[in-house]
Amino acid sequence: MEKRDFEAVSREQEPKEQIPVTTAAEPASEQEEENKYLIKFRKPFIWEDNTYTEIDMSGLEDLSAKDMIQAQRTMERSGSINVLPEMSLEYACIFASKATKMPVEFFQALPPKEAIKVKNKVTNFFYGED
Repeated sequence: MEKRDFEAVSREQEPKEQIPVTTAAEPASEQEEENKYLIKFRKPFIWEDNTYTEIDMSGLEDLSAKDMIQAQRTMERSGSINVLPEMSLEYACIFASKATKMPVEFFQALPPKEAIKVKNKVTNFFYGED
């Protein structure tokens, strides 16, 4: 083995310096405070003389499997049968109602794009990564 081969091997074995990488545009403290359950509406939504610009879905964390069963039973009583109820818009509205303590009618009255945001938030809560 030549001397330069030995030097190359020994350099490879040296520990590499750890360089912190930051790719965020915001400071870390602001990112941690961001509510991942907050849904912002594209335009203000008026319901029962109140104007809503966003809805906080963080109550999803406080619900249980019992709440899921109740939501499914509510759907079944309405005549809606679904193989994967947690993937349906109706189920998402019922579950969002439980999470926010808002009437289900609020979610049923949302414009389509906002209703899909709610559905996606509920579905991602069930199937998304933590």
